[in-house]
Amino acid sequence: MYRKFYGLKEKPFDIIPNPGVLYESTKHTQALTYLQYGFSENIGFILFTGEIGTGKTTLLKYLLTQMTDDVEVAVVFNTNVDAEELLRLILIEFEVEGVGRDKSKNLDLLNQHLINTFRQGRRCLLIIDEAQNLSSEALEEVRLLSNLQTDTQPLLQIILAGQPELRDIIKSPGLEQLAQRVAINYHLAPLSREELGEYIDYRLKKAGATQRKLFAGDALDLLHTHTGGIPRAVNVLCNAAMVYGYADSLEMISKQVIEQVISDNIGIDPHNTHGGVDFVTNEPALIDGAGGSVNNERIAHLESMVAKLTAQVNWQSGQIDGSISEGHEKMIKSLADLLEKERVRSERYFGRCVALFHKNKMLQLKVDELSSLEITDSENASSEKKPRSGFLHSIFGIFTG
Repeated sequence: MYRKFYGLKEKPFDIIPNPGVLYESTKHTQALTYLQYGFSENIGFILFTGEIGTGKTTLLKYLLTQMTDDVEVAVVFNTNVDAEELLRLILIEFEVEGVGRDKSKNLDLLNQHLINTFRQGRRCLLIIDEAQNLSSEALEEVRLLSNLQTDTQPLLQIILAGQPELRDIIKSPGLEQLAQRVAINYHLAPLSREELGEYIDYRLKKAGATQRKLFAGDALDLLHTHTGGIPRAVNVLCNAAMVYGYADSLEMISKQVIEQVISDNIGIDPHNTHGGVDFVTNEPALIDGAGGSVNNERIAHLESMVAKLTAQVNWQSGQIDGSISEGHEKMIKSLADLLEKERVRSERYFGRCVALFHKNKMLQLKVDELSSLEITDSENASSEKKPRSGFLHSIFGIFTG
């Protein structure tokens, strides 16, 4: 809606994790370095934590884009499962056939798969996102998986990602052996005030913005104070602010616009220590009054409400999109690939049809041309016969006079 007004090619503040627009702040670059180092050196468990919305999933997706073909990856997002179901999910993600309900058989299947992969000169990486939801039994099962190893190195590299409480869970009684195997422990902190400004400029530039500064300095100050530098929260507020700015035809988003968004409770409540954000959709009250000027104010306010409600709808749509599971994303990708293949095939057939149509048209023109020549020859022949017929007829007329 506001893209054309601000000269953008796409939405700059989408909340769906997209590695294609990863802003590599100092913190994100450092996190990526630790993750890549831990994997390349094959050194036990990697623990990767951060508050909700700091960009953990985006960073992990970016890491996957950097993997070479000799790495086989299994990513588990559904962590509200018991230990046995987790094992089945891991096997399914590794695309192992014959997965059943027998735990010992499933362990044998995984062990055999890891050995076969190792023999082929390839490696296996398991990423468990939202790992703070795993039970102690499930986490212990994950630890036991790390026992699958050769004499020199583990057959399975494991990254546990989750919210800050995951660190406390791993330190809890009963999980001491798991804690001892964590070789790298990195916590992704929120953006600083300076990084927040760079992040917003980066997202706008990626979306096609040519204007150097779209958000005023004091607006950025308030954004950082209210969101705590959490990228997802920043995206929600910035998206709503741009809708407001578009509704009021503002070339720059001021502090007053951010205040209005916060006041109308479109977006999030102030950042808290746990990184949680509460999304609300309270409706502002109408201005009461009578008379022409008040009616004009009412109309203006209603127009403003429409823009704000549209912002709510846009945000809710983003939430719905963001709730799609990884399994659905894979299905969508498969369908998209199939659609692309069908499109290429259709274009090929269409090209052939066009060529045949053109060839048929040229043949028809040739037929018409030949038919025209035959008619002309026939007419010429007739015209040559007619004078002789007329001459004999004249002679005959003289004698029959």
